[in-house]
Amino acid sequence: MSRSAKKGPYVDKRVLKKVLAQKASGDKSPIKTWIRSCQIPPEFVGHTFAVYNGKVFINVFILETMVGHRLGEFSPTRTFRTHGRVVAREISKT
Repeated sequence: MSRSAKKGPYVDKRVLKKVLAQKASGDKSPIKTWIRSCQIPPEFVGHTFAVYNGKVFINVFILETMVGHRLGEFSPTRTFRTHGRVVAREISKT
């Protein structure tokens, strides 16, 4: 179920404050955050976030096409290793 249009998008105030401070200073270091549910507003475009995935922080550079999505969508929580491997069985010579 989506968020009410009356409430508007969920943007964490602390993260927005950090982005605006970074814009004023011109700093380009990643903004470290644990808030995966924060929606991406247009003010975030051009900034890098270090989004926590439960184990490590993954750097996410925000593009215009990401506006409206959530930060957690770009920081996968599961690492794909491989599909099942077919192991060649040795045929014992008798």
